[in-house]
Amino acid sequence: MKVLWLSPWMRPLARIHVEALRAQGDDVMLVTTDQHPESDAARPYEIVLDARVKQPSSWVPFLRALRAARAFAPDVVVTELVRDPRWTAFGALAPRVQLIHDDRPHDASENRPAWERAIFDRWGGRSAATIAFSDYVADAVRHGRVPGAGSPVHVIPLTSDVEDTRVSTVVPADARRDVVLLGRINSYKNIEVVLEAWRRHVGGPGWRGDDLVVIGKGEIGVPLPPHTIHRNEPFRYDDELGAISRAKASLVHYRRASQSGVQVLCMQLGVATIVSDRGALPEFQTPGEPVIGVDDVDALVAELDRVANSDIAFRSGSAARKHYDAQFSSAVAGARLHALLAATAGVAPDLVQPRVPGVDVEL
Repeated sequence: MKVLWLSPWMRPLARIHVEALRAQGDDVMLVTTDQHPESDAARPYEIVLDARVKQPSSWVPFLRALRAARAFAPDVVVTELVRDPRWTAFGALAPRVQLIHDDRPHDASENRPAWERAIFDRWGGRSAATIAFSDYVADAVRHGRVPGAGSPVHVIPLTSDVEDTRVSTVVPADARRDVVLLGRINSYKNIEVVLEAWRRHVGGPGWRGDDLVVIGKGEIGVPLPPHTIHRNEPFRYDDELGAISRAKASLVHYRRASQSGVQVLCMQLGVATIVSDRGALPEFQTPGEPVIGVDDVDALVAELDRVANSDIAFRSGSAARKHYDAQFSSAVAGARLHALLAATAGVAPDLVQPRVPGVDVEL
C-alpha cells in the first residue's frame, strides 16, 4: 500500500506514524514543513515545503512536490491540520482520511479565520473517513460538534511523538525527584488550582523536598509557591527528556478534555500522570491510578503526598510504562492505522508485501 501523508504542523508525530506504517510493509511519502520546533534534517521519505503561501519562492517547490506525489501514485492520502489551500491538490490523488486531534481549539490563538474554516471544513467533510485518537473526540465528531469531519469515524491510539528507541528503562526509585508540569501555559491547564495544591503540599507533612518544575512558554498570572521553578521557554526533547523521566509524577490536571500528548509521553517515559475528571483524558489513565476532581484541591494534595514517596512513584511509573507499551506504543497504533487505511484504500492488509527499504523522494 502506498500512503501519502500531509502534515504541515505535527511533523514529529507524523514521522512516528509513517515509520510505523513502513514497518507494516507500506511505502509512505510525508509532505511537511519546518514549522514544528522539533524539525531537523529531512528524512528519505519526506518532502519539506515552505508554508508561506504569499512567498513567491514557495511555489516552485510546491509544484515539484505535487509532481512527485502524482508519480508516487498513492492508494490513500492522510491529512492532519492542513491549512494551505494549495495542499488540497495532494488530497485529490486518492481516497482521503482525515486525522482529528481535538474537538475544539485549546485557546483563542488556535481560532481559525472565517475564510479558512469555510475552505477546510468543506474539504474535510468530503473525507472518505475520519480518525480520532480518543473515544471522547470520536463522540464529538459523530454528534456534529466538530466541523469538517468525514464519515465513518474510527479511533486509533494516540502514540508518543518521541521514538521508542530514545526512551531508556524506567528510572529507579532512588533516582526520582520533583514533579513536572509540561507544555505551553494555557488557561485550560488549571494552573491556579495546581499551584494552590502544590503550595499546600509543600507546607504539609507529605513533602519530600521536591520542586514543581513547570516547563513551558507563557505567563503564569499568580505568584509561584515555594519550591516552584518555571522554565518560561519552549522546550526541546533533547534538553528535557532526562528531567521528565526522573520525575515522581506529571501534573496533567486540566480543566477540560484534551488529547494530551504530554500524558502519553509521560506514560512512555515511565512517569505517573495526575489527571482530572474533566481533562487529559481520563480514558487514557493507567488502570488503578486515581482520577481527581478538577477543583478538588484536597484530593490533589493527597495525591501529591502519595507520589512524593519514591517507591510509590516508581511503581506507578512502571505501571504507566506497561500501559503505554500495551495500549499506546507506535507498533500498536501503526497496526491499527495500517488496517484502517488499507480498508479505505481497498487494499487487503494480508496481501501487502514487505517493503523494499527506503523511499527516497526525488524532486
